[in-house]
Amino acid sequence: MNARNSPHPNPLPEKGEGANVMPNPAYDPAHHLIENEPYYEAIGEEIQLFEAAWRQQIPVLLKGPTGCGKTRFMEHMAWRLKRPLITVSCHDDLTASDLVGRYLVKGGETVWVDGPLTRAVRAGGICYLDEIVEARKDTMVVIHPLADDRRTLPMEKLGQTVEAPPEFCLAISYNPGYQSVLKDLKQSTRQRFVALEFDYPSATLERRIVATESGVSDAIADNLVRFAQMTRNLKGSGLEEGASTRLLVHAGKLIADGVSPVTACKAAVAQAVTDDPDMLKAIQELSSSLF
Repeated sequence: MNARNSPHPNPLPEKGEGANVMPNPAYDPAHHLIENEPYYEAIGEEIQLFEAAWRQQIPVLLKGPTGCGKTRFMEHMAWRLKRPLITVSCHDDLTASDLVGRYLVKGGETVWVDGPLTRAVRAGGICYLDEIVEARKDTMVVIHPLADDRRTLPMEKLGQTVEAPPEFCLAISYNPGYQSVLKDLKQSTRQRFVALEFDYPSATLERRIVATESGVSDAIADNLVRFAQMTRNLKGSGLEEGASTRLLVHAGKLIADGVSPVTACKAAVAQAVTDDPDMLKAIQELSSSLF
């Protein structure tokens, strides 16, 4: 569930003023189980580290550039551990209530609805907060008790505290090279987590990923990876980010569907990473030199 789509709270009667509070609607964790193995190529010891952290009930921080496989890794780990995965894409309007839950008025009755974080805790699942620094500061107050030895979720509106079962895992991610100083993770937050650092895979591994995910030939995948490395060399010299592995897969899928490689690179990569006319022209020349 993306918390951005969560409904806003309705005005509620105070206790003792006729509030008719209904029980929380039933939640089926099976809806968030991943049945088929997500394709993932390990670039280091991240799988072993995550499994060890999960067994030891330590929360996990994933850090690395966009499009390098952090979300796919989380899907793969949820499949390996056979735990439901609830992912929240954090944004500027995300509040603690979006994560924990809120009262809603439905049909004249007041109903408490758990948020994605609460559902994950109750189900002993994995809650993945993607790009956590984009969320409002009050969300950190909520996750801190879950991310230390207490492993509890305070629910102030209900006057309750939910204890996380051993199977529950809290995982967060952010891109340290992209965030501003104002949106960096505080030490009080990051020192609660085991950190796994992600980066773009080696050329050989990235070529295999692009070929497998998009269906293009090894030769086309090889040129796409070389193209990506050229754009990554432009980071800090006109580009905020070079082409990610995700964008290469997008380009590969377009090529596999009959789009010319130069056109695919322009649409899936160049236009995705910049709007600057000079940079667009430079990137276009790079792709033309390879295809």
